[in-house]
Amino acid sequence: MRMVLTGRESLIRLIGKRRRFLPNRHTILSDPNPNPNPNPNPIQAVEEPPQSDNNDDVQCPVCGRSLPGDNDHINSHLDACLSQPKPTTPSTKRKFSQRTLLQLNFTLSNSKPKFQNLTHDSNNSPVPLPQNDESEKEEEEEVPENHEAEFDSTIAATSLSSSSVNNDVPDDSKPEDVLGATFETFIVGRKYADNPEEMCAGAAISFLRDPQNVKDPNAIKVVSADSVCGKSLGFLPRELAQYLSPLIDNYGFGFQGHVTSVPKHSLDIVPIQIMCRRTSDGESKYANETFKCLWKNAQRVVEFASRNPPSSVKYQLNFGLMLHEVLRNNIHLLTEDEKTYMESFTLLSNDSQRLFIRLYTRKGPWFRMSNISYPEIVDTQKAVKGLAEKEYIHSIEDANKLCESDLNDILNILSVCELREIWCILLKKSGVHGMKKQHLISSILSTDNSVPWPQLSTMILDRTGSCIRISSKAESLMWRTERLFFLNGEQDLSSFLLVDMGKIKYPAYNCIISEPIFSNRNNLLSYEEAIEVAQITDEALDANKIDVVLRCINIAESCVSTDFPIQCSTSESVSSIRHVFTSSWVYSKVVTVGISFLEREHRYIDAINLLQWLLNVFTCDVRRGYWTLRLSVDLEHLGYIDESLQVAENGLLDPWIRAGSRMALQRRVLRLGKPPRRWKVPSFSRSALRKIPEVFVQGRPLNSELGEKNRYYNEAGKQCGVEEIALHYYAGDGGGWQGVHAESGIWLTIFGLLMWDVIYADVPNVFYTRFQNAPLDFGTDDFYTARKSSIESHLQQIRDGMAEEFLIKSWETHIGTACRGVNWGCHSLDELRAVVSCVGGTCLASLCKLLAQDYRSWSSGMPDLLLWRFHGEYSGEAKLVEVKGPRDRLSEQQRAWLLLLLDYGFTIEVCKVKPL
Repeated sequence: MRMVLTGRESLIRLIGKRRRFLPNRHTILSDPNPNPNPNPNPIQAVEEPPQSDNNDDVQCPVCGRSLPGDNDHINSHLDACLSQPKPTTPSTKRKFSQRTLLQLNFTLSNSKPKFQNLTHDSNNSPVPLPQNDESEKEEEEEVPENHEAEFDSTIAATSLSSSSVNNDVPDDSKPEDVLGATFETFIVGRKYADNPEEMCAGAAISFLRDPQNVKDPNAIKVVSADSVCGKSLGFLPRELAQYLSPLIDNYGFGFQGHVTSVPKHSLDIVPIQIMCRRTSDGESKYANETFKCLWKNAQRVVEFASRNPPSSVKYQLNFGLMLHEVLRNNIHLLTEDEKTYMESFTLLSNDSQRLFIRLYTRKGPWFRMSNISYPEIVDTQKAVKGLAEKEYIHSIEDANKLCESDLNDILNILSVCELREIWCILLKKSGVHGMKKQHLISSILSTDNSVPWPQLSTMILDRTGSCIRISSKAESLMWRTERLFFLNGEQDLSSFLLVDMGKIKYPAYNCIISEPIFSNRNNLLSYEEAIEVAQITDEALDANKIDVVLRCINIAESCVSTDFPIQCSTSESVSSIRHVFTSSWVYSKVVTVGISFLEREHRYIDAINLLQWLLNVFTCDVRRGYWTLRLSVDLEHLGYIDESLQVAENGLLDPWIRAGSRMALQRRVLRLGKPPRRWKVPSFSRSALRKIPEVFVQGRPLNSELGEKNRYYNEAGKQCGVEEIALHYYAGDGGGWQGVHAESGIWLTIFGLLMWDVIYADVPNVFYTRFQNAPLDFGTDDFYTARKSSIESHLQQIRDGMAEEFLIKSWETHIGTACRGVNWGCHSLDELRAVVSCVGGTCLASLCKLLAQDYRSWSSGMPDLLLWRFHGEYSGEAKLVEVKGPRDRLSEQQRAWLLLLLDYGFTIEVCKVKPL
């Protein structure tokens, strides 16, 4: 169980999924000096070669280090050295552009169709609009309900690129050019067919429009023409259906065709040929510009699909897309060897690619060959051979190749019965049925020194058979690929799956990128090394290895002291959103957690030194409030009252100290600064000590033990918390209020819905991937600064009474779409409308402005209850209530919120529940 330390959860989110292989672990844990040389990257990079056992070393002409004398190590090290920027040469920003991924279908970016956008006029006829390739907006589409999974597997094949467009298509299409034309395409979505196995080559097929499909009104169903009842066989690909469906609906076209071949797997796509025909009641207008546009686009879809055959394995397409995007947009961060290695993945067979992805997403690291079986992989042995040739995996087939360093991981893939057998043979005992797996492994590892290694390795391999694992090189590069693609540790390949399954939908926005997140390779390697230190810190905290935690803290401090002047030498770079992707940012999180750890160990002097160091180095950071407060508290712990008071007073002059931290410092100054230390009463005294209205409610308690949450019985005799007691009071004797126990949640939801268009506005360098639920500057001071004019204009409309209209529009347009802070399931639209109406535009605008300016500081600590009641049909009032039990008291953040809400004109009070 993880220790509860301030900043720990934030560190865990930063790390994301723990890596199996840390290339610098040995260096971090063994080097006696965490920063032995002036290199700004004290921890060795991934590319740094291991020390050679021979004495044939050479000296690097760039950095002067001693290297093993073989060419591979020398070349690899020189690549890393030469990629470092010269200290005397100012680095320049490398400009590049990045296209938005296509409508959450995650096709390759260079296969985005550059067609004319289609809208509809009053007669429901599609009207072509002028094309603008430079500022093309991509509207998010939902996958058809009936064939989303299979269709997704063909998206990459049916998306188009400007390079694949057939420019020979005539501009003036005539009837003879259209009628009788044939298309080679596919049937997808077969898992929704009546019987996907009933199909044979040459079978006649026909097509039916499915306008009632709730997720794709353009859906075209493929049915069997030989069947009396017209059995459903699947659907046409969505990219093609979006152009053929208007031809069917508006121009009287029909299509017929036949199956050209049948795949082995019952759910794979089915190649078909279709022919265009005119229906008897149709009336086509071939000179119509809209008709020509639709026809040409349909031809282009078919042409591109013929050159890019689809695959039925969606995760393979997703992985390929991720690899392609990273190679295209981050080429300046990779060495030639890395680029060649990553590009070689696309040359592997389908079986090899699929096996690698399967293994990469599993826990591992070792896998028995006998246990590897996937229906989409035809020949596993051949797939393994292909991966081994390209050094994507390592395999072990005999005991002589098994290393002692892999012993623990190999033992983990044995069953409990197999471990018992080995244990009994080694110790010549029996009766170990009560021992659990980890105990058996620990026992075997403790006896391996007394048993010859060849004997033990043979015993293990005899039971496991051939084993494979992903190579450390492949794992490091693929981890880097995921990090560059998603820009965080919380998302991985499963994010594609969640979208494909419809579990999550990301907002529509434009990626306008003029500068990369990592300007050079040196910055990327430093960031990766810092994440390694963070992971080792987290692991050490779990294992309670105090010496390792202290070492990681020292490394973090040393690295920031060396690296920070280079990375954050100007206030502009500090305020940039890119500073969260620097090693200094990661190390500051490690140190922050380390301070909490030191305080837990009562090592206050060490904690004070680190806090002073953080405050001296990170001069523009919203965490300064927490650091200053802890410094003042720790000084008081040691009896340095005057110094503690001075720190608190200086902190109140710091513009980066806000919200609850500022309130806490004010109250410390008032408590510590009494005569004779201070004779003058601070100017904020009256404001900080304002009385907050209180009401008292009685309840029948269930328990009264310290440290436990207060529980009560309500009038029905059921157990409930103090919030339910308060809601019942306000609904009755308290004034007939309706209300919810929502804390900050309902306000963040209202903020997200009211400010939706502002949050996802076109701002450069805030959207880098299609997997963001908010811009990268959300929660920073830059968010308000970059959008000040549009925010102020929007807030004025809210003051003028437009809030409810904004709320309804956002709800109906974006319901279910991921937006940071918005919880679609907790509150109904009617509840939110009632709140917005009763709170009023002026108060709402003030609240929204506060969150826009400093979302991070004010996104927590709001009052427990939101109450409202109507006076007539169109007017009402609202009240915010903080509920406290007998032993509870307001936190500084809660007090700051209540006083601020009073200033904004809200009605607030504290409800104290007392036992009968």
